[in-house]
Amino acid sequence: MDKSLKHECGVFGVFGHKEASNLTYLGLHALQHRGQESAGIAVVDERTMRVHRQMGYVADIFDATILDALVGSSAIGHVRYSTAGGSVLKNAQPFTVETRRGNLAVAHNGNLVNAERLRQDLEDKGDLFYTNADTEVIAHVLARHKKGSLEERVGRVMRRIKGAYSFVMLAGEKLIAARDPQGYRPLVLGRLGDAYIISSETCALSLIGAKFEREIEPGEVVCISDEGVTSSFPLGKTKKEKVQQCIFELIYFARPDSHIFDRSVYAIRKQFGVRLAQESNVPDADCVIPVPDSGVVAAMGFAETAQIPYEMGLIRNHYVGRTFIEPTQQIRHFGVRLKLNPVEELISGRSIIVVDDSIVRATTSRKIVSMLRAAGAKEVHMRISAPPILWPCYYGIDTPERSQLIASSHSVQEICEYIEADSLAFLSQEGMMETAQGTTGGFCDACFTGNYFIPPDEITAPAEVSLYEN
Repeated sequence: MDKSLKHECGVFGVFGHKEASNLTYLGLHALQHRGQESAGIAVVDERTMRVHRQMGYVADIFDATILDALVGSSAIGHVRYSTAGGSVLKNAQPFTVETRRGNLAVAHNGNLVNAERLRQDLEDKGDLFYTNADTEVIAHVLARHKKGSLEERVGRVMRRIKGAYSFVMLAGEKLIAARDPQGYRPLVLGRLGDAYIISSETCALSLIGAKFEREIEPGEVVCISDEGVTSSFPLGKTKKEKVQQCIFELIYFARPDSHIFDRSVYAIRKQFGVRLAQESNVPDADCVIPVPDSGVVAAMGFAETAQIPYEMGLIRNHYVGRTFIEPTQQIRHFGVRLKLNPVEELISGRSIIVVDDSIVRATTSRKIVSMLRAAGAKEVHMRISAPPILWPCYYGIDTPERSQLIASSHSVQEICEYIEADSLAFLSQEGMMETAQGTTGGFCDACFTGNYFIPPDEITAPAEVSLYEN
């Protein structure tokens, strides 16, 4: 996986459990793959709200003392990777605001494409903003709607905001969960005894022993209170053909042990690998190796279909943070070797097929191929379990601008020559979509096709969005 592609965040919520903060801490642990820059937990106990947010990993932020102070039977949590807004503490979530109806906390996964336009409108009306994250826009819009129940006010907010959003909200003695009408980002409902759980993915439910109930539907608002669970669709139910679930959740972002969009992520990724082997020319190779962790499951499907031995020829170091110091330029592949290292006895003198989930800039792929050749590989054939990425994403994935996406200006053969592989093949667009077909609706594939459900001329991205790695 090219390290240039990042997700924005994950959300988690608990209602009606005496250990709400501890459960949220565990839930965020399970969602850590969705964001590693910051994390936070907000709790409510008899209308008293407490919040703790900090930069870093979940395990480094929360200890027993902090969790003991987060007293409350309802909580929401958030892990963040910034796409819109900078990587600073003031942008860490959940956000809390004071309204005439009491304190409100909100955590959001996705990206509002009209956030800057709404922010300017609110500032013109006198609102003050303390962050440059679009989640604060949601809180301000909600605070300006003063009449009606909380669910009704959330519905009015949904009429104003555009883009991708799955959010959880604490207000008074209610936990609210909402998903945008297109359903870009996953959001699920679970039960743990008498308590209710909201999560970006089912893997977090599994960790705490909660039972998966169902997915929150596109355009649905779920309100959980002492009276139980109510559901509404402020914008009406989304027709199946209008659903635009993010296909990259299945390709890369979701954990393979999760079920999202009514599909097993593991099963879909394995089928991507099967279809890739069926479509592409399979070279006479000695083994198939994945780029861990993102290419592991697809490589298994590829190897089984091609009837070529599967080997873990690259070992990943899971204890590497997002930044590091490179002491000298004389150490070749220092950056990629911090995360991946070849098993030379599996590589030396052999022809290998390397399976990864995507190529963005191709700089990481080039380093991997070079590293494998340095380990003695006779031939290196790259196979990618997704089509070429041609267009940027505006819905919560940190993709570079189009000029930096190598496939937007280079043919497959030219990319192959750049990464110095012996051959290169991608999964076809048709193969990807046919494999991903589900019962919950269609998929957003704009990063592959440029077919944005929200037309580009409606998209207004803030200037701070240019946070891409060099």
